[in-house]
Amino acid sequence: MHFPYTFTDQMGHTITLPQYPQRIVSLVPSQTELLFDLGLEDRVVGLTKFCIHPETKVKQKTVIGGTKNFKLEVIEELQPDLIIGNKEENYQEGIAALQGKYPVWMSDIYTLEDALQMIKQVGQLTGTDVKAREIAQGIASGFENLRPLQPAIPTAYFIWRKPYMAVGSNNFIDHLMQRCGFANIFASQDRYPEVSSEQLQKAAPKLVLLSSEPYPFQEKHFAEFQELCPEATISIVDGEMFSWYGSRLLKAPAYLQDLLAQV
Repeated sequence: MHFPYTFTDQMGHTITLPQYPQRIVSLVPSQTELLFDLGLEDRVVGLTKFCIHPETKVKQKTVIGGTKNFKLEVIEELQPDLIIGNKEENYQEGIAALQGKYPVWMSDIYTLEDALQMIKQVGQLTGTDVKAREIAQGIASGFENLRPLQPAIPTAYFIWRKPYMAVGSNNFIDHLMQRCGFANIFASQDRYPEVSSEQLQKAAPKLVLLSSEPYPFQEKHFAEFQELCPEATISIVDGEMFSWYGSRLLKAPAYLQDLLAQV
């Protein structure tokens, strides 16, 4: 690659880099994990408080706040030459403030194909193309072997409690649900709809998946859902396996196939 080089991100913004970045700030947990798995540990200087993988390595990095409230002064002290964010997980105002000062590359992920493209593009951005393509290929192969439920089972996937919030359409979790044969009963609604008890009863899912994140659902919550959906199977699922779209997707097919066997 000949520098300076201009990259276009998944939102259509362009950034020009004079060389491969040496001081990277990541604003998205799943993309942070990807950077470490690409061997960029020494070049990641800042990340968010929600960036928890790889556990031992992220603890050694500077925390720049949350995904939706950046500490701009901390980022400035880090003098990044690349910031990596995401349209859904970060807030527009904060991203706009950073774009005025630094090269900011944004992902925008709805499908597995978007995720694979992001992984390969981050590889290009950072000079780790070979490793990135290897990770993307591993993920693609894993999902090719995933055997979905047939016929599909009417499913509700919950991400929040008080109020109940479910997964609707046009997002990455819904896409993975479809690939598994979980027919999302709220797919006709917006991305993350609030759902009343009455709506849930009326929708009558055969399966209710309670995510471990962002709300930490546990088995103690089963009873309230069982009361509303007496015919449904209730199950806790690892939210990371449904919503992290970086290198963690290497682990997702085996986890999802296991889940399918259980339900």
